Amino acid sequence: MIRIAAVGDVHVDKDVLGRFRPALEELPGHADALLIAGDLTRHGTVDEARCFATEFGGLGVPVVVVLGNHDHQSDQQARVTEVLTDSGITVLEGDATVLELNGHRLGIAGVKGFGGGFAGACASNFGEREMKEFVGTTEVIAARLEEALKSVQCDALVALTHYAPVPDTLLGEPLEIYAFLGCYQLGRAIDAAPTALALHGHAHHGSERGRTPGGVPVRNVAHPVIKQAYNIYQLLSETVDTELIST
Repeated sequence: MIRIAAVGDVHVDKDVLGRFRPALEELPGHADALLIAGDLTRHGTVDEARCFATEFGGLGVPVVVVLGNHDHQSDQQARVTEVLTDSGITVLEGDATVLELNGHRLGIAGVKGFGGGFAGACASNFGEREMKEFVGTTEVIAARLEEALKSVQCDALVALTHYAPVPDTLLGEPLEIYAFLGCYQLGRAIDAAPTALALHGHAHHGSERGRTPGGVPVRNVAHPVIKQAYNIYQLLSETVDTELIST
């Protein structure tokens, strides 16, 4: 069995330092790895990245993250990534990593993702140059996720994104903004590989549980949704689906 702790949208700055740390210090007794689904910082500055590294680094378990839209706000995402990597945190963007945990190989493929909407209410790669560029960005990012997922040799495979791959986990958000919270192309990429679990954030007023069209369990782990420092999910357990363990 592999136990994955997960959270997203922690929006760390100097005012948040210490808020998560007490629960994080207990992680080695509860989970084998921590995955964070973007929006690590409030405005994507280097100083905030350092605060995040202080709060979420050195936990005694591997920490794997993707960036979110907030982490791009100050156009310092390359520096933010550098700060996190130097702190021992793995940052994924169109690539994958494999962790050796409890005699099993956990594969994690990650991208930030992008918007575009879902079946029946989505943008199309047609018309004005600006619209084609918008949807083209979505398609490129989803293709990178699919390629990363397919590249991994592991016992259990997880997709980690910031934007949502399905509309199920957006329930509670206004329908008018679904297209800015996720896209169907991410779900299609997840279904193209033997993915066991998909984790995302971004939808603060959404719902926790959903599934891709292909049946992959999807979990919205945005902190405002799970309302705790992290949730824990089991992989390679007796059940096919992931199970929530109270923390």
